[in-house]
Amino acid sequence: MSHRILVTDEIDREGVALLRAVPEFEVDELPTLPAAELLERIDQYDAIVGRSATRMTDALLRRATRLRVVGRAGVGVDNIALDTATELGIAVINAPAGNTVAVAELFFGGVISLLRHLTQADVSMHEGRWERSELLGTELRGKTLGIVGLGRIGGEVAHRAHAFGMDVHAYDPYVSDERFAALRVKRARTLGEVLAVADFLTVHVPLTDETTGMIDAAALQQLRHGAVVVNMARGGIVDDDALRAAIDRGQVGGAVLDAYAKEPLTGDHPFRPYANVVLTPHIGASSAEAQRNVAVDACEAVRDALLRGDLSRSLNGALAGEDAATLGPALWLARRAATVARALLAELGGTAIDSLTLRTGDDLTASAGALLAAAAAGTLEGVVEAERLNLINARSLATARGIVLATGGGGGFAPHSRAIEVRLVAGALSMRVGGVAALDTPPRLTRIGDFHVDVAPRGTLLVLSNHDVPGVIGRVGTTLADAGVNIAEYHQARLAAGGDALAVITIDGAPPAHVRDTLTALRDVSSATLVRFGSDP
Repeated sequence: MSHRILVTDEIDREGVALLRAVPEFEVDELPTLPAAELLERIDQYDAIVGRSATRMTDALLRRATRLRVVGRAGVGVDNIALDTATELGIAVINAPAGNTVAVAELFFGGVISLLRHLTQADVSMHEGRWERSELLGTELRGKTLGIVGLGRIGGEVAHRAHAFGMDVHAYDPYVSDERFAALRVKRARTLGEVLAVADFLTVHVPLTDETTGMIDAAALQQLRHGAVVVNMARGGIVDDDALRAAIDRGQVGGAVLDAYAKEPLTGDHPFRPYANVVLTPHIGASSAEAQRNVAVDACEAVRDALLRGDLSRSLNGALAGEDAATLGPALWLARRAATVARALLAELGGTAIDSLTLRTGDDLTASAGALLAAAAAGTLEGVVEAERLNLINARSLATARGIVLATGGGGGFAPHSRAIEVRLVAGALSMRVGGVAALDTPPRLTRIGDFHVDVAPRGTLLVLSNHDVPGVIGRVGTTLADAGVNIAEYHQARLAAGGDALAVITIDGAPPAHVRDTLTALRDVSSATLVRFGSDP
């Protein structure tokens, strides 16, 4: 299967080469396109890789009927309508680690430039002046660095700050105590705590509803007198008007800014005249090494998503952060167990699903969210457009249809630590289907309703309800043989001799349309359900 990929915004050649090396890919490299032209072309592509210059708006994503992956060669995704992408099942992949060192190094470059008046010194020397006595600077040693956001970049800044002899404090409620200890950073339990001790305040958080305007007038008032504010993350996290006012009254001694609420800066921006504000044109990631790294990271992730369905590096995928290779069999089983449960429930008359509950063995409890998404996808197969149903949007699509989703966790459940059970409810009817996704053997279904079974959910399954009497298996086998249907596996289960029984039969290919009716017409066969799966891995 071939895939067409649009590469724009001058992605580094090493990253593009990874895509061009794949025979199944057709790669178009184009400069940053005007919005109208991109809107006309986007429906031709399965993936797009770009940087911040290309805006992936709601309208653009809805026009992109083939699009499966958006690759962002960089960290920020505020140029991408992430909610829309999730709704449409489009994976959004960024490259969060590639520019980490570049930004951390620029932080110290900018701060030292401010403290040692390097810009003024350079200008004066080039203009023929010698102003040594007027350029008295300040050292970093012994000062307190306050970091808001101790993620990848914040952590790199903290690590390097120790080399300068700085005391490092940070505020990040989403980071463990263990990471603080490993980085030798003192934990601030509130934003106010870190503001109160900071001689230098730097923000390394994404721009969200929570962080927009985080460093406002009230926050700046809490800083130590003469503190320096640094923003190399995203414009809007620091309130520029409040920062300018704080500098004017001397509360803030200066600033280093690489990100702005509106870019590029044009005209007489208010900060341009300030000698104690270092301005750079959003160059935090603009090192040759960083551009190569983020391009390679993004293109690798796009390649793997298209070729293998690996969503472990997507921001909006259920697999984000998971080990795709290890979890893959469990995802496959959860989706197929739900498909079987839905088909059997429909046979009983339960077509409108009210709820889906997933239970897992202990080893899979941590991945219950991803497995629930897979089960939701199995529940919705044949209900929504197949090309737009995947692990990214399955949960939201199920919820939109009124299906209540829940997980039951581990807690010693079931006979195996990698067991999975899906339970669907439709009105007064319910159906549960379970199995085991062991690491050393192929996934198997081990329970349908109250019956214990052992069968691989591949190709086409034929599930029969029958009475446990002699001759049924022979009559079923003869009927399938007469129809030219080959049996791959046949598993017969019963609750008690002479009572109800269940046959689960794996057959090759799709049977003729009349087979189901022929089977249900057999003596002692009460129902026959065909379950057709998609392609097998």
